[in-house]
Amino acid sequence: MKDMETIIHHGDCAEILHNNFDANTFDLIITSPPYADSRSKTYGGIKPDEYVKWFLPISKELLRVLKPDGTFILNIKEKAVNGERHTYVIELILEMKKHGWLWTEEFIWHKKNCFPGKWPNRFRDSWERLLQFNKSKKFNMYQEAVMVPVGDWADNRLKKLSDTDKIRDNAKNNSGFGKNVSNWLGRKSVYPTNVLHLATECNNRKHSAVFPKFLPEWFIKLFTKENDWVLDPFLGSGTTSEVAQMMDRNSVGIEILPENYKLAKERTAHFQNKMFEKKAEYETNYTARNN
Repeated sequence: MKDMETIIHHGDCAEILHNNFDANTFDLIITSPPYADSRSKTYGGIKPDEYVKWFLPISKELLRVLKPDGTFILNIKEKAVNGERHTYVIELILEMKKHGWLWTEEFIWHKKNCFPGKWPNRFRDSWERLLQFNKSKKFNMYQEAVMVPVGDWADNRLKKLSDTDKIRDNAKNNSGFGKNVSNWLGRKSVYPTNVLHLATECNNRKHSAVFPKFLPEWFIKLFTKENDWVLDPFLGSGTTSEVAQMMDRNSVGIEILPENYKLAKERTAHFQNKMFEKKAEYETNYTARNN
C-alpha cells in the first residue's frame, strides 16, 4: 500500500502555483471558482464584466502546471444581468483559446434537486457547465472506468436489428451509436453521455457551494489512474482532496478563505488517520501471514 500525498495550501492560487509548482505537474485539474457577482459576502464577488480579466492570470498558471496529456475541468455558470444571460463564460472560453487552451468538450451537470423558485422571465436553473480544456489533442482518458449499465431500452432496440444496424456506417458525419449497432449485442455496459445527473450537496452547511463527491470522483476516474496528481485551485471545504484520497490519487488543494482552509485540512486529516489505521492493520496481518 503506497502512501498518497495530500497537500493543502492557504492563499491565492495563482501566486501559490507560480511559486511552488513546476510546469507539467498535474494529470487533472478540476475546480469550481466563484461565479461572477455571486456570494459576494463569501468571496468578495467578481463582477461579470471583470470576470475574464480576473481569471486569465489563474488560467495561465493552470496551463503551465498541467501535463501535456492532462485535462482541466472547469465548473462554471453564466449569470443573468438586467434580464439576459451575461456572456462572460463565452468570452472566457474564447480568451483561454487565445492563450493556448483547447476547448475539447463540454459536460452538463443536471442538478436533480435544484432549489425551487420563481422568476418573471425564466425558470429555475437545474444545470451547470463542466468545460473540458486540454493542452493537446492527445490526452489520457480512461473511458472504460465510467461505463454505465446498458439499460432496459436494449431489450427492444437490439431485439430485431435491421440490415443497416449490422453494418458500419461510413458516412463522414456519422457518429456514436449508429456505427454497427450489432456490436452492442449482449453487452452489460455502455459508454455514458456527456450529461451527468446527480444531486447537489446538501449535508455540508459550513460551505456555501459544495461539490457533490460524485462530481470529482467521476472525472478522476475518467482522466486519471492511481498515483496520478489532481489539483483543485479553489478547494473550498476539501471535497476534491478527500475524494482523491479515497481513490488513491495524490492531490493538491488551494483555498484562500481561512475558514474553508481549516475545514479542508480537518476533513483530509480525518480521512488520512483512518487510512493510517487501515495500513497498520494490513501490515500487521501481512507480517503474521508471512512468518
